Amino acid sequence: MANMKMEKNPMPEQDPQVRNHNFDEVALGYTPEMAIDEAKRCLNCHNMPCRSGCPVSVRIPEFIAKVAEGDFDAAYEIITSTNSLPAVCGRVCPQEKQCESKCVRGIKGESVGIGRLERFVADYHMNKADKPAPVVPESNGHKIAVVGSGPSSLTCAGDLRKMGYDVTIFEAFHKAGGVLVYGIPQFRLPKEIVAAEIDNLKAMGVNIVTNAIIGKSETVDELFEDGFEAVFIGSGAGLPQFLHIPGENLLGVYSANELLTRVNLMKAYRDDYDTPIKHFNRVAVVGAGNVAMDASRVAKRLGAEHVYITYRRGRDELPARKEEVEHAEAEGIEFNLLNNPVAIIGDENGNVKGIELVKQELGEPDEKGRRKPVPVEGSNWVLDVDTVIIAIGTSPNPLIRNTTEGLTFTRKGGIEAGENGQTAREGVFAGGDAVTGAATVILAMGAGKAGAKGIDEYIKSKK
Repeated sequence: MANMKMEKNPMPEQDPQVRNHNFDEVALGYTPEMAIDEAKRCLNCHNMPCRSGCPVSVRIPEFIAKVAEGDFDAAYEIITSTNSLPAVCGRVCPQEKQCESKCVRGIKGESVGIGRLERFVADYHMNKADKPAPVVPESNGHKIAVVGSGPSSLTCAGDLRKMGYDVTIFEAFHKAGGVLVYGIPQFRLPKEIVAAEIDNLKAMGVNIVTNAIIGKSETVDELFEDGFEAVFIGSGAGLPQFLHIPGENLLGVYSANELLTRVNLMKAYRDDYDTPIKHFNRVAVVGAGNVAMDASRVAKRLGAEHVYITYRRGRDELPARKEEVEHAEAEGIEFNLLNNPVAIIGDENGNVKGIELVKQELGEPDEKGRRKPVPVEGSNWVLDVDTVIIAIGTSPNPLIRNTTEGLTFTRKGGIEAGENGQTAREGVFAGGDAVTGAATVILAMGAGKAGAKGIDEYIKSKK
């Protein structure tokens, strides 16, 4: 019998005033009973509008129907027929702007909790003691190289391996996972989850080489010389952008990338790891996207008494996911909106002691439709802080650009690539943040799927 409740089953969570002192996962996940109840809210629409909103084309009504029946194993098989990273997507994909935004139930109430159900199914499978080993496809004899091990690369590698290709991933860091490992905090995406998803790919036969910086330890040209017939570049956008204002070289100024990498990858929050971060008490985080929310919540967990999100626009213009904003507020993050930094102020020892801000008013919409902030003359003021974290975006690292001939690039440094990932150089494909600049995990995964399809078509055309 259909469940016609207007609201989703709420997600169980840690108490905000408990979780802001630990790095354990905030959301605790559905129970089987909750998952079945939520799945019964799905109307199993004939036209499947939800699927049209999914960049990796998950067969959403089909897997939800199996959840409603209590057949969680079948639901997992359906999801993983198109999605290699379901436990990741169920946690960090912005479903409210994609699949759930198309859900018919959302017209007169809340959409079905598609992401929550995907997470439940993936976790149920992951926690099973008797789950079957992944199927190892027979090799078709063709070798493909994948640069980077973030979501676009992992998706591309998984899809190619399912087609029978011998795939090797080259990762610059000592641990695979890309932004899933270094960029997203443990309390939002546990690293054990990422490791389990990667282990599935390894079990399928995907080879992963770490500490391999393509463009430095080996070039794209040398990959072809080594016998790889095509290369997919999914090296992400890990180069942080800065404000270019006075004081950015002071002690106590971090890019969000540095902070999150040191905490996520090098465990700076743990006493038994030799990667400490300077103690801070009053922190200004400049920016208001998901990365800014992550950085602010990490700072709170590292012991800061006051953490301020500093953003030049208002609340209605916040680019972060609604859920991330709500979690940050519940954990005590303070929002300092309609303020723009013009300088970081230091003491006689070169340490941060404040950030100078100018109040803003919203004017006419810019080229993206957002109202443009306009400074209020004479409104300069100083916020007393000892740390500034800059989270205003990232761009692709220029290493590939500087060492690979035949590629073309956008004004912002992204690799130019077609819908199937094909670049200007034959046999070289690209996708994810390396092409678009910083975007969402699921869009990167969609680009990885497109790249795998493009490579398969390219290899077959060469026969």
